[in-house]
Amino acid sequence: MLSISDSGPGMSPEVLARAFEPFFTTKSVAKGTGLGLAQVDGFVRQTGGYVAIDSQLGEGVTVEIALPRYDGPQALPSNTSMTLEAPTGSTSEVILVVDDEFHVRQMSAESLREPGYTVLEAASGDEALDWMAKRSDIGMLFTDIVMPGINGRELADMAREHDPNLPILFTAGYTRDTTFHDGMVDRGVVLLSKPFTPEQLAQKIRQVLDSGAGRAT
Repeated sequence: MLSISDSGPGMSPEVLARAFEPFFTTKSVAKGTGLGLAQVDGFVRQTGGYVAIDSQLGEGVTVEIALPRYDGPQALPSNTSMTLEAPTGSTSEVILVVDDEFHVRQMSAESLREPGYTVLEAASGDEALDWMAKRSDIGMLFTDIVMPGINGRELADMAREHDPNLPILFTAGYTRDTTFHDGMVDRGVVLLSKPFTPEQLAQKIRQVLDSGAGRAT
């Protein structure tokens, strides 16, 4: 058990109830993505442990992380690797990220710039179309499905007019808003469900670019 406490302003019951909710944040715009606690909770649960938060306004916060005790051998076999090679990109690979939620778009863009991709950001379908009109080197579209105005599926159709072979990766938080066919969305477009981690996004982007999935059939 690891217990960490502070003497800060604490958390209200409403905030405490949503603390582990993906993309929820009390920070100002451009200051946080709301994924930190959600990822910690996910990682700890995968080990069989749990995370608990105790807080009241004006009385600080205590976070407890409980992990199962390891009773195995002290040393790993010499042929066991502890790290997995992260997928990498190139600045010549240009990805257009489209999402009307600022924090999700920011996290996605940062997650793809880190491995080396060139990333363009758009907060709407209209902004995405503007990028397509100005840039002929866009190599992939990563778009939310549910957006005001031009939605992701309409944007995908319009993008095909610019480049019929453009790889497209959809994302959506609510499966009821999409139509699935064996894990795929209409016209061979691949789906990455929300919430997703930066690592999951990077893996899926690399997979789509290398495999040719997400192209019109």
